Amino acid sequence: MSSDSVEEWQEQLDVEKLVRRIRDTVSELRAGEFWQQWKNQLLVSTSPSRPSDSIKTEGQQEKDTEATVRQQLECVCYGLGSFSSCVSARYQLAMLLLLLDAGHIPLKDCALYDPAFTVAEKDILRELGLTVLTQNEEGKRLATKPTLFYLMHCGKALYNNLLWQNWNPHCLSLVTIIGNCFSGIRERTIERELKRDYSYISRAVDLCEERLLPCPSRLVDVFSDTAIITFPSDRLNKLPSSTWTDSPEPQYQHCSDLEIILKQTPVLDSPETGLS
Repeated sequence: MSSDSVEEWQEQLDVEKLVRRIRDTVSELRAGEFWQQWKNQLLVSTSPSRPSDSIKTEGQQEKDTEATVRQQLECVCYGLGSFSSCVSARYQLAMLLLLLDAGHIPLKDCALYDPAFTVAEKDILRELGLTVLTQNEEGKRLATKPTLFYLMHCGKALYNNLLWQNWNPHCLSLVTIIGNCFSGIRERTIERELKRDYSYISRAVDLCEERLLPCPSRLVDVFSDTAIITFPSDRLNKLPSSTWTDSPEPQYQHCSDLEIILKQTPVLDSPETGLS
């Protein structure tokens, strides 16, 4: 066997080993009591309320909820991190797989991007059936259908960019976020800096509905301060039109610790000049 063949064989073994480890982590989380609460919160948050629900049994409501989610949701995951080397990222990936299953979201309808992904990690994600994005969107993804954004412990700029791109009542009502609690971000950030640098988060705190998700003590580093964040359309539609008119694209010129990797801007060659 040539050295190249040995290397390819070893890489394949490593991929298979990590896939098994991820699946084992999925099984571990599924057995935890807190998982059922995450699942229930997802189904409640992504199902539109209907007046007739009040006369249905709990079982009928759950079936209707799952059917609604199954028909509509897609998923985008940013900033997961290097799950081959980071245990927290591996648990977050396992939780994502559980959420996709609970929401009946096809694996291929979940797109992931992180500049930190290695070639092997991208292969593993594809092996699991997920879609790997090739372009850095900087979080600026427009929701054209109900979309679950999975943004675990991401930087504020990523949330802010996502909110900016969807800053109108129709698009925001299509957005569901599982990630850092916005009210927690507000509490930990100097008010003038939040309004100046992350104005969309600052405004969204009072527009959104947050449901805190439980976190067992042994997984504090993985799932702490996590909430399901939605934007109820009835709340958005009551706001004055001026809420949506002043919506410039975020620039972050004052931010020294941006917590986001920006996409690379092509550098144009300067024209050559001849000197006599």
